Amino acid sequence: MVTITLNGRAVEVAEGSTLLEAAVAMGVNIPTLCYLKDLNCIGSCRVCLVEVEGQGLVTACNTAAAEGMVVRTDTPQVAAARRANLQAIMDGHRALCATCVRQDTCALRSLSSAFNVQDADEALPVPEPWDADFPLQRDSSKCIKCMRCVAICDKVQHCGVWDFTGVGPSMKVIVRDNLPIADAGCALCGQCITHCPTGALTARDDVNRIMDAILDPAVETVVQVAPAVRAAWGEGVGLSRAEATPGRLAAALHAVGFDKVFDADFAADLTIMEEGSEFVEFLGSDKPRPMFTSCCPGWVRFVKLHYPQFTAQLSSAKSPHQMMGAVVKNTLAAEAAEAGKRLFVVSIMPCVAKKYECDVPELATEADADVDAVLTVREFNRLLRMVGVNCANLTETPFDNPLGLSTGAATIFGRTGGVMEAALRSAAFLITGENPDFSVCDTTDATPETPWISRELTVGDATVRIAVASGLENTAKLLDALESGEAAFDFVEIMACPGGCVGGGGQPIAFNCELASDRAGVLNRLDADDTLRYSHENPDIAQLYADWIGEPLSHTAHEWLHTDQETWQI
Repeated sequence: MVTITLNGRAVEVAEGSTLLEAAVAMGVNIPTLCYLKDLNCIGSCRVCLVEVEGQGLVTACNTAAAEGMVVRTDTPQVAAARRANLQAIMDGHRALCATCVRQDTCALRSLSSAFNVQDADEALPVPEPWDADFPLQRDSSKCIKCMRCVAICDKVQHCGVWDFTGVGPSMKVIVRDNLPIADAGCALCGQCITHCPTGALTARDDVNRIMDAILDPAVETVVQVAPAVRAAWGEGVGLSRAEATPGRLAAALHAVGFDKVFDADFAADLTIMEEGSEFVEFLGSDKPRPMFTSCCPGWVRFVKLHYPQFTAQLSSAKSPHQMMGAVVKNTLAAEAAEAGKRLFVVSIMPCVAKKYECDVPELATEADADVDAVLTVREFNRLLRMVGVNCANLTETPFDNPLGLSTGAATIFGRTGGVMEAALRSAAFLITGENPDFSVCDTTDATPETPWISRELTVGDATVRIAVASGLENTAKLLDALESGEAAFDFVEIMACPGGCVGGGGQPIAFNCELASDRAGVLNRLDADDTLRYSHENPDIAQLYADWIGEPLSHTAHEWLHTDQETWQI
């Protein structure tokens, strides 16, 4: 431990701690822009300046606390220096705050307001060309060169999409090797978006397209919401976690104007019936181990782009929202046509990669896309504000039937390990005819801080080796271990985003706050409180099979709910 004096108070901090960490421990606020804990501590924005006796002004994010150091964070000189640095950043930033989608969550806007920074007096940069159709959008004129996107993509997500060129005033962030973004190996996890402090990185905005569909009298709009959405949607509209219930979410979707409001949790249960049955068959085969889950399109993009040798081991099951789209299009289209309408299926997702996934031709049922459009949770929040929905005053309503009933097993799809846990609950039943104890299948110890968790389970006469990983750097470590023979498993769940969909790139943004764990807790509580907690016990799933599909892995099931992973590439 070392003792420093911070704003006139003596405080002990761990040796090696930075001045920023010492201040946080004392409840003293030091503003930051470029700082990203443990990943990006370069002090480039110089907004975190503090005054150290005998040293002058230093950056708190990367200056180690030393014995006897006397530090001030609250002097006029410090404030003036921070303001000057913010002004320099604003002078190179094309401020379009009134129309920017990040106007309420922009760290630069917040700090500029706090420090009374003025608009730039000189000509501002213009955006560089960008593929307007790509799900990830970049406005280079709003980039403040903080390097957070470079750090998160390289050190956490293993894709290395972003790089920089030049030094000093000429330095700028680029796509690596100046490649078009579509050719740069981007998994579309969206973590660069959620960690960008400005509106330089965003998801492609499809809000107006959805509004057009809602207003079109010839269109019947059908919407579904992913499991992780219920854990986060309230953050963007001022609701507490207790207020942002699934029932109020369903009511909000009706209030926006969607004709039918379904729950992708239903499709998650359906996914378990298909993927779980596929795994039971897999266990009895001599196919290469392991079988990988295929629910996460960011992971599917990553493996096809960076580890294509594992593509054949992906489950053939489509992701839940694609399954739901196929079910909707195949069971409700005739009814809509009789009313003189066509179906338009919208997915509300915590994900940017879903925008790509719904456009993959090989994932469509026949010639029609399973899902017509995807909105992130942030876009959904903007849609609610656009229509003027007062979410706090909504009366809770259930999701529409027959595609609105789900189990707790489906709800936990939204956090890392949830797909595996849900699959094991039903796979064990399919093998033994008995429901396993929940504790046997528990995967709540899976966290982004652990490269992967693993265990061996006895299911009937079979020993099943499972592993769970989230975050693509962790995924790369696991795949490397599998390829080298260091690790061996039968069934592996991968989620591209750290913590799973609850930490997805389409979720609401809270600057320098990682909320995946808190959101996962919401899903775990919903699961624990549910009267149905095994996917195979969902009565509406059983009815769907009886009326339309027959049984898991049937011919119809393969036409609607599966794909040949090797027939299509990124």
